[in-house]
Amino acid sequence: MDHQEAIRLTATERYLMDELSPELRDQFEEHYFDCPECALDVRAASRFIEQSKEILAEEVHPSEVPVPRAMPAPSGWLAWLRPAVLVPVLALLLIVIAYQNLVTYPETKVAVNHPEVLSWATINTRTRGGTATKIDIYRGSGFVLMVNIPPDAQYSRYVAELYNPAGDKEWTLTILATPEEDTYVVRVPPASRDSGTYALTLHGITGTGQSTQISRTPFELQVEK
Repeated sequence: MDHQEAIRLTATERYLMDELSPELRDQFEEHYFDCPECALDVRAASRFIEQSKEILAEEVHPSEVPVPRAMPAPSGWLAWLRPAVLVPVLALLLIVIAYQNLVTYPETKVAVNHPEVLSWATINTRTRGGTATKIDIYRGSGFVLMVNIPPDAQYSRYVAELYNPAGDKEWTLTILATPEEDTYVVRVPPASRDSGTYALTLHGITGTGQSTQISRTPFELQVEK
């Protein structure tokens, strides 16, 4: 199996999901041991899957709804029985209960029962040229970029910038440099995007604030309705 065939078969994803036949699995394993790019994809994808499991395993708690503060009764607790005070308080309580039942709890239940698995791709800042990475997403969805950055002690942080096909900067993220890491998980937030060639630009920032462009990596975004 060569590299182009591995890309055509989406071998990395199918390998990690155990969807390859035994013959193709053996061929892909023999290939990625000699292919730095595929080996990086396998390692980054494995790390992404592990982190996703940790995030999805976290327990989600319903938001706390503030309880209306009781107004002090001007003439004892019997003043609460006056319609001018009792009716607004009951109405407010009904609004709070309705909001909990119709909005807060259903949204929490959906978040727990329907976790979203985002599309992802590996961005290798060491690579120059070659075939652009392709990511398939649904319209309005976000996606994840596994950004490989060669460790460099002179940089204390990085700035990632996303450019759309028109060349406009769409999004910026600051990434704190971690000496023991060379792959960073970058979640691109949802937006109304169109299909086309996007680019991720990476700048290294020194402790004194000096900025140096490290890479500009294009990738193809295929948006499905």
